[in-house]
Formats: sequence, structure tokens, C-alpha cells
Amino acid sequence: MEACGSAHYWARQLQKLGHTVKLMAPQYVKAFVKRNKNDAADAEAICEAVVRPSIPAVPIKNIEQQAILSLHRARQGFVKAKTAQANQIRGLLAEYGIAIPKGITHIAKQVPEVLEENADELPGSFRLLIERLVDHLKELERQAGELELEIKGWHRGNDNSRKLADIPGVGPMTASAMVATVGDAKNFKNGRQMSAWLGIVPRQHSTGGKATLLGISKRGDTYLRTLVCTRQSRL
Repeated sequence: MEACGSAHYWARQLQKLGHTVKLMAPQYVKAFVKRNKNDAADAEAICEAVVRPSIPAVPIKNIEQQAILSLHRARQGFVKAKTAQANQIRGLLAEYGIAIPKGITHIAKQVPEVLEENADELPGSFRLLIERLVDHLKELERQAGELELEIKGWHRGNDNSRKLADIPGVGPMTASAMVATVGDAKNFKNGRQMSAWLGIVPRQHSTGGKATLLGISKRGDTYLRTLVCTRQSRL
């Protein structure tokens, strides 16, 4: 099967019926699609891709893995919404000649003072709007914080996640996301293969016996790669 939406659910259901299930990343199956795309062509491409020994399989996630990854995705959504909301507040204030330093922490600290100092110059409706947006920003931050606490609670109860957190530069967020995404690390032959799966190895453009290594390939799970690279850059 292609590892598309709901694929892990159907893989578990098929396993219950006694089938051996192999999930494949869509980009590997796409290479075998001939001419136009339709259901029959997709099925033929899957049949051709599954017999190729070089096509890597996507580990099937269990219910617990999907649940903790859902918390990670939801938290990441709140974090992105926080950044967007902070930028909107900063941009609206800039239209009135008010500059707020970059960083979400400056919004909550300085905006109330700015509104009070410019009470005579700013329209009342605009001040109420900014106050509403700041309250929304605080709510987003509260929601993200609560989800982070839930993730850390799951991390404390998982042996593999705690073992990963013993590695310098790996915290509860990275460890829990790694365990939930990878599952059984024995699916990889070595650490190099897992690094390639994450997309943190050099991209190659080699020909004629001349090896050319470029920047990291950035393949694989974007969220997990971001966590890993961000942690390492802080060391």
C-alpha cells in the first residue's frame, strides 16, 4: 500500500486479518506510474514497486504512536499560529509608527504599555482590536504549553524515549517524536541509513566517477528533522 492518509489504520486492520502489509512512500511508487494517473495505473505501479528490493518500507505505526504524533502536530500548529499572530500584531502597530522588537515575549510585555502611552493618538476601536489579538496570542501560548506538558508526560512513561533523552542535545520533545515516528529502529541497517531517511546527509550529484556532495537532502519527515537539527545547532 502507499503510505497516504489513513494508510496506517488500514494496515493494522489488514494485519488483524492475517495479511503481511508493506507501506511504501508515494514518491517511490510514482516512478512506476505509466502515462496518465488513475486507479488501475496506481495499482499496477504498486505491484511493480513492491517487488523491488531497493524500495524501503514505511514502518507501520500503532495507535499509541499515532496519538503522541497527533499531539506533536497539534502543538506545532499552535506554535505556527502564535508566530503568525505575533507578526500580525507587530505589523498593525507598525502602521501607526509603533515598533515592537522581534520575539513573541516582547508582545505581551510591551503592547499594554504602548497602548497606554498612545491612548490619545490611537482610535479606541484599534486599541480594543490589539487587546483582543494579544489575548488570542496568550491563549495560543497556553494551548501549546498544555500539549507540551502532555508530551513530556508520555515521554516520562516510555522507556525508549527516556533512553534517547540521555543523549546530549536530545530533549523530551525530540525523543518522543523520534520514538513515535521511527518505532522499531531495527528497520534501519545502521545509523547512516537512518540519517539518510531523515534527510540530514549530503545530497549527491555525481557523475563520471567524480563525487559531488551538496547540502543536506531534506528528505523524510520535516518536523522530526527540524527538531533534530535545531537541537544540534544549540550545542
